[in-house]
Amino acid sequence: MASRLYKVGVTALSATIGTVLATWTVDRWNTPHTAVAEMKRPPKRKRTLVSRAEQMKSLMSGEEFDVLIIGGGATGAGCALDAVTRGLKTALVEADDFASGTSSRSTKLIHGGVRYLQKAILGLDFEQYRMVKEALQERANMLESAPHLAHPLPIMLPVYQWWQVPYYWVGIKCYDLVAGDRNVKSSYYLSKRDALELFPMLKKDKLCGAIVYYDGQQDDARMCLAVALTAARHGATVCNHVEVQQLLKKDDGSGKKVLCGAKVKDHMSGKEFTVKAKCVINATGPFTDSIRKMDDPTVKTICCPSSGVHIVLPGYYSPDQMGLLDPSTSDGRVIFFLPWQRQTIAGTTDLPCDITHTPKPTEDEIQFILNEIKNYLNADVEVRRGDVLSAWSGIRPLVSDPNKDDTQSLARNHIVHVSGSNLITIAGGKWTTYRAMAEHTVDAAIKACNLKPERAEAVTSLLKIEGGQGWTPTMYIRLVQDFGLECEVAQHLAKSYGDRAFAVAKMASLTGKRWPIIGNRIHPDFPYIDAEIRYGVREYACNAVDMVARRLRLSFLNVQAAQEALPAIVDIMGEELKWSKDEKEKQLKMANDFLDGEMGLMVNRATRERIPIKLSKDEIQTYIKRFQIIDKDKKGYVSINDIRRALKSFGDADISGEQLHEILKEIDTNMNGQVELDEYLQMMSAIKTGEVAYSRFARMAEMEEQKHEAQQLKQKISVDRSGGGL
Repeated sequence: MASRLYKVGVTALSATIGTVLATWTVDRWNTPHTAVAEMKRPPKRKRTLVSRAEQMKSLMSGEEFDVLIIGGGATGAGCALDAVTRGLKTALVEADDFASGTSSRSTKLIHGGVRYLQKAILGLDFEQYRMVKEALQERANMLESAPHLAHPLPIMLPVYQWWQVPYYWVGIKCYDLVAGDRNVKSSYYLSKRDALELFPMLKKDKLCGAIVYYDGQQDDARMCLAVALTAARHGATVCNHVEVQQLLKKDDGSGKKVLCGAKVKDHMSGKEFTVKAKCVINATGPFTDSIRKMDDPTVKTICCPSSGVHIVLPGYYSPDQMGLLDPSTSDGRVIFFLPWQRQTIAGTTDLPCDITHTPKPTEDEIQFILNEIKNYLNADVEVRRGDVLSAWSGIRPLVSDPNKDDTQSLARNHIVHVSGSNLITIAGGKWTTYRAMAEHTVDAAIKACNLKPERAEAVTSLLKIEGGQGWTPTMYIRLVQDFGLECEVAQHLAKSYGDRAFAVAKMASLTGKRWPIIGNRIHPDFPYIDAEIRYGVREYACNAVDMVARRLRLSFLNVQAAQEALPAIVDIMGEELKWSKDEKEKQLKMANDFLDGEMGLMVNRATRERIPIKLSKDEIQTYIKRFQIIDKDKKGYVSINDIRRALKSFGDADISGEQLHEILKEIDTNMNGQVELDEYLQMMSAIKTGEVAYSRFARMAEMEEQKHEAQQLKQKISVDRSGGGL
């Protein structure tokens, strides 16, 4: 009884404090954003998108830039857009591809941080409150600036104890209040019945109800790319696959050594050259310290990297338009369970890790997420390891503030630091606040390096990002009507490219069918078409990984489908970039290595190899029989010719050699080009336990057995006799 009264008391006290604090802060800090819009005018886009060759020519021209930005993630691209729209001559270099690091491996949410607000209210922490408020303001800015790439998403917080209903309700209402007039949509309470109607996969036992609140969702890699492309259209020189090798310094006239540019290398051509700049900005995320030590080898490290793993599951794990939040996992980490591009994304973990360009998910992290998911889904939904379509790890760059003496304390928000040689470092923060981070960084750069911009203040809050200018929710209908695209493909193009979708559609090839007229898919399960590969090259995609991971997002949605689509992708890119046969093979290997390591394909294979064979004697005999039927020559193994012969007998005469190899690779765990009996039994055991979702080889063996038995039945002697008698 005392425990129950205590919980009621905590709830009432929290409600009172939260309501009073939120009301006071809203009155004090909510300033109408419309007043700012009246004071500024965004600059018009200055030019069409120039080619990468032209960008490189500008970078190598020897002219001095006002600002050189190192890093092409969300923050670096945001800095480039902010600087160039203020009238500064701007250059950006990225060692890999735009958004190739953490910026493409996020939870895909645009959010203020519900849990931070909880800490702010209960701990009366005004700094955390300001951080949440800024993020909520920026959430609204992102939804407005890129309406094609970002949209509101309702997220359900299920409640399984009655006293938590008012506790969470008050907390979420405070979240709405802090957002003020920039709120997305108002939160609301759902009864148990309504919650199960909207999210039927939810565990119903002891469910009291649910709170639904709204945040934003985005396609993170395309958002980052769109910001970089917008900067390029305004006149910035942005170059991917260009790595900084050395920072250059000069005497400023008073004996002080200040940065004056960088020595860089273009990984595409192998050329090394110098870029002059009045100011250098370090926006390299997890690699912040490597650039800081390039400036001053004696500085202390400030980055504390943390691994965040996400997994992708089939779309049937969640409703199309409703996410789920688990506020208290077994290790205290919040886990999201969200619909994303017709699949379901779940994550994330939070473990210390090493800084690397190729972070890889581990089986332990994948299993942790799967186990947490099981706690919230009903018994009808069997959460299977084999349903994991893709997995990736992103390195979250938590930082300690070098501006403070206590360097052990991690900064909750982003930090901007100016070194003795005027290296401007922006570190920490999160995707949602990229624009504000960029604004603060360019402000610091102007002050520290005495730059002379045309506009003193940032105007990025008023800009539409690439594709957002002429986008409307029904624009895809014109794509269907004007070009003869499939509806699903048209919707995808409109959401990914905005008003640039028409330029993509014009590059699509004829299908030769009555319908659709144009737009050949590169994989039957996804709406990506050939024209996107050609257009992706114009969006500065330089290799197959750039295309399959960040221009198309296929590797993040289904790693096996990405592997199947790779040959077609490489062929089309080869046409555009004039690749030789050797270069195509190199690109295929590089992309397959990326899928194996960073997208979790090798983890899936390794998991299957460790699975013990758990089959009954009858099951083993059945599978041995099927195996022997396919192995007609009694070799003791199944070859690719056996698979071809079996498929031809079912009418699949046109199956390509690449498809045959894909079927073989599903089961050939020791990679020797043939299937042994133990590999087949291992596969069937994995399917039985749910470690593997399906296998084309297994289905083929089952059908071959059915066909064999039908033939045996025809060969039996009839019992009907014509003459009768004994």
